[in-house]
Amino acid sequence: MKKRTSLITALMVILILLTTLLLALTTSNSSSNYPHLFSHTKAICNSENLCQDYEIFCKDQKIIKMSPITGAAVQFSADWKDPRSEETIKKVC
Repeated sequence: MKKRTSLITALMVILILLTTLLLALTTSNSSSNYPHLFSHTKAICNSENLCQDYEIFCKDQKIIKMSPITGAAVQFSADWKDPRSEETIKKVC
């Protein structure tokens, strides 16, 4: 009986260690597997000076998804000029 309990305890410890090792290996390599995949936020403004923030997902400098951020919009006055450079405004990824 004592041998059986020791064997079960040893198997449980080994199972826990293997699970921990597997999780550590899979999570630590996840970002290095996709070095050209990233996301950022950006305000995109229309011709009427309504600007909406988006979360933009890029892969290899191409948009793969754009999601508007709820509540992150602002309406500027008609005489407002976007202070960002033309390059910054146009560049998405």
